[in-house]
Amino acid sequence: MDKATIESGGAAKEKSTARKSTETTRRVRGIVRNMYIRAHLAKANGDPVAYCMSASQMEEILDAMGIAAIWTENYAGLCAAKRDAERFLLKAEAEGYANEVCGYVRTGLGFDAMRKEAAGMPENAPDGGMVEPDIMIGSSAVCDPRYKWYQSSGRYLDSAIYNYDLAAPPVDADLDAVRDYYIDYAEAEFRGLIAFLEEQTKRKMDYDLLWERLRISDETCRLWWEVDELRKAIPGPMPSGDHFTAMVPGFYQPSQEESRDFYRDLKAEIQQRVDEGRGVIENERYRLLWGGGLPPWHTMWMFNYFEDAGAVFVIERGYRGMDPHDHEIPSSIKDPIKYLAYRTFLRATQRYESAKKNSGNPVVEHLLELIKDYRIDGVVNHAPRSCRATAIGQIFMKNMMDKYIQGMPALFLQSDIIDLRDYSEAQWKMQIDSFLETVASAARSRGK
Repeated sequence: MDKATIESGGAAKEKSTARKSTETTRRVRGIVRNMYIRAHLAKANGDPVAYCMSASQMEEILDAMGIAAIWTENYAGLCAAKRDAERFLLKAEAEGYANEVCGYVRTGLGFDAMRKEAAGMPENAPDGGMVEPDIMIGSSAVCDPRYKWYQSSGRYLDSAIYNYDLAAPPVDADLDAVRDYYIDYAEAEFRGLIAFLEEQTKRKMDYDLLWERLRISDETCRLWWEVDELRKAIPGPMPSGDHFTAMVPGFYQPSQEESRDFYRDLKAEIQQRVDEGRGVIENERYRLLWGGGLPPWHTMWMFNYFEDAGAVFVIERGYRGMDPHDHEIPSSIKDPIKYLAYRTFLRATQRYESAKKNSGNPVVEHLLELIKDYRIDGVVNHAPRSCRATAIGQIFMKNMMDKYIQGMPALFLQSDIIDLRDYSEAQWKMQIDSFLETVASAARSRGK
């Protein structure tokens, strides 16, 4: 399949995306399209292609080994944003997968089943579709489908599968006492992954190149964090609707120069908006936090519904980069795999120490921090029906937060990350209107 064919792939669907407030964020659509183009071209050239999942801390490894990554969760989100996921969901359900299974998983499995059945790409697949991978890499990060998804994909693919473990200590652990154990464990897991990739691809890891990729990735992370620091300004210069697009380079290809340059340019744009006092909307009345749950990729324009009522999501907890100051790695570490393992440990234990001193829960600590630093007037949570990892515990977190910040309005929306059948626009609008009345009342009581 040539580049022109790939770029034209995807049926025209009802618009579902949010209005973009920042110009730089508009470039992400091309970045996403190019991820799939690279996979198609790699396949055509006989280069290795891998199915993989975000937040698994191995992006730099794939990049350094020249393995084209297909981020299967991202592809499911792309299908949902194009309102073209239902056919894949229905196919997965026809194959026996319950509709309670993760929407990302059902989209991917349905796609693989349709591709096998058709002996070719499903018609009008968004961005040309996902080519068959040579390898599939699962991990224990975040949720159980990351171990089981690709095993199920074996019904439709004859690809080698590798799963590795990303372990984190309990919050009340003595980090000084357990640090070496967890770092050594992560190092062994990454080395096992590299050995598998070398065997499957017949390529050797270039450790000098891996160091270079890690350095670029760290710079990308730092720039992304600096963008979010600028978003503390009033009025808010960039909304969460833009963030859930702008996160793509940092989440899926942080070690590439294109991503580093993207955040550098985004930072410059946000800085200019802050200097000019220019916000997302003309009259910012309320500042909101997207507090929990993955966003509804099928209905991202709902962020604009809030903005039309004077409320802006100025920050969010999901799909965030890491604070670089919270994971400074000793300069004595000279091995890139040890460095990667150390960074993984620090990312996993971020806010553990602050949690021990306060609520005992790192998520609650992060929410409290965001509410204070971004001067939040209300918190919105989304409970995706098929995403237990982000839905469970939301009310518990709210109850814990109430012990420290009383009277903070909160809204709990329900639908799904992918499946439009679990969404009611009329119900959401009624809930949002009622919530904003509560936010307004709380703001008046504070004299705002």
